[in-house]
Amino acid sequence: MLHPTRMSLMTIVFAALVPLAAGGLVLVSEGRATNSPVPATASLEPGEDQPGGSATSRESVTNRDAFSHFSHGIGFEGEGSFKVGNAIFRKLWVAAPSSTKASDGLGPLYNARGCQNCHLKDGRGRPPLANFPDETAVSMFLRLSIPPENDEQKRLIAERRATTIPDPVYGGQLQNIAIQGHDGEGQMRIDYTDVPVTLAGGKAVTLRKPSYSITNLAYGPLHPKVMLSPRVAPPMIGLGLVEAIPEADIRANADPDDVDKDGISGRTNEVWSLSEKKVMLGRFGWKAGEPTIVDQSAAAAAGDIGLSNPLMPFPSGDCTQAQTICLNAPNGNSERGGGFELSGELLDLVTFYAQNLAVPARREPGDATVLKGKSLFYSVGCAACHKPSFTTGEAKAQPHLSHQLIWPYSDFLLHDMGDGLADGRPEGDADGREWRTAPLWGVGLTEVVNGHTFLLHDGRARNVEEAILWHGGEAQRARDGYAALSAEDREALLRFVNSL
Repeated sequence: MLHPTRMSLMTIVFAALVPLAAGGLVLVSEGRATNSPVPATASLEPGEDQPGGSATSRESVTNRDAFSHFSHGIGFEGEGSFKVGNAIFRKLWVAAPSSTKASDGLGPLYNARGCQNCHLKDGRGRPPLANFPDETAVSMFLRLSIPPENDEQKRLIAERRATTIPDPVYGGQLQNIAIQGHDGEGQMRIDYTDVPVTLAGGKAVTLRKPSYSITNLAYGPLHPKVMLSPRVAPPMIGLGLVEAIPEADIRANADPDDVDKDGISGRTNEVWSLSEKKVMLGRFGWKAGEPTIVDQSAAAAAGDIGLSNPLMPFPSGDCTQAQTICLNAPNGNSERGGGFELSGELLDLVTFYAQNLAVPARREPGDATVLKGKSLFYSVGCAACHKPSFTTGEAKAQPHLSHQLIWPYSDFLLHDMGDGLADGRPEGDADGREWRTAPLWGVGLTEVVNGHTFLLHDGRARNVEEAILWHGGEAQRARDGYAALSAEDREALLRFVNSL
């Protein structure tokens, strides 16, 4: 087993850097305090065309760089820090020892050689293509965990010092790649089953239901109670604005006991922050398992790339005590890096970069069909969980992110999404059926930036319509409401979502 101190850090979920998530499209109730009433008329609200407030990008949204621009108003010094952070984000790390001392420390086991490999063009990852079954997964991987088995593990979960307990051999996630002289842990396998759906008017849609397994295990069997959860890398835009939303404003929309009886019981995930050394509101990751961008960045650097850093000081990354060759491999810890492979200074620059990837402006927000779709989005019930707007609070040392009216279309709470999307794997306070409502801003630019339209936590949905049709649980009524719309109305609602 892992040493308790090591385990308490490493089991804080390694979230891929910060999702259209499996968030809920749910029925709006007049009794629910969403601050998102159904508009009396379909109209463009003040500021809605600039979803990131004054920090919204002023650059083109017609090319693959649409997600890669810095926040408007960042200033000259901020622009310099952003560009250095971008260089670190794009850096390809190499195995130690190496003559390139500033870039060694990769692995020994890893999923990608750099942040940009998963978040290509700062956008959304995807599963391996079904017609290329042997394609190596890079922007998608499997999380691994087991139920707590002893008092120490139960204490860590109860005190929220850990959100999961790792597999004793394979750790918290499956690393499918390794440096020379080592073996990757195994390969994720996805098998799809067709699920036919018929919409109003007779339109036939075929969903694809995935099942997951691991082949070519290199270090022996998995724990008999191991739980697998697939994750694709989410887009990076608007993270600093999300971080600047006051905790109280997110908590105000939670209704864990469904007191108002509207069928929606959004809950918070309370998680330990390594950077702040206290329990905080989780707001990043598919299950809201990370509280801050620096926590998220540090966990991804260690879990995805194998880089030690001030918050995750393990040069062997996610390797376990059972993987002794991995633990004893040379590492890239250096004096110039403060004793780490990714120094505190570099971690701060990557964090600043992630905080300042700008949200693109809306496309044709005043179009008549888009506005009709907006009205339907509310009336069907989507806005109950995909809460349209917040106002940010004070973003430390970043006035351009402070006090902005933003339009992320998420409540950042956990919702039961039903059996269809359940992964059966708890993460902190999130159970095996719950997912955080992910922001919708930028979703319509996924194809422009990343060349695909795969959505949800595992990319099973091939477009927005399929993503809606996978919604269940608290979102079942809204899903059914969408399916019952006329073809013309469904198209209008999709036009609206893709304009975000």
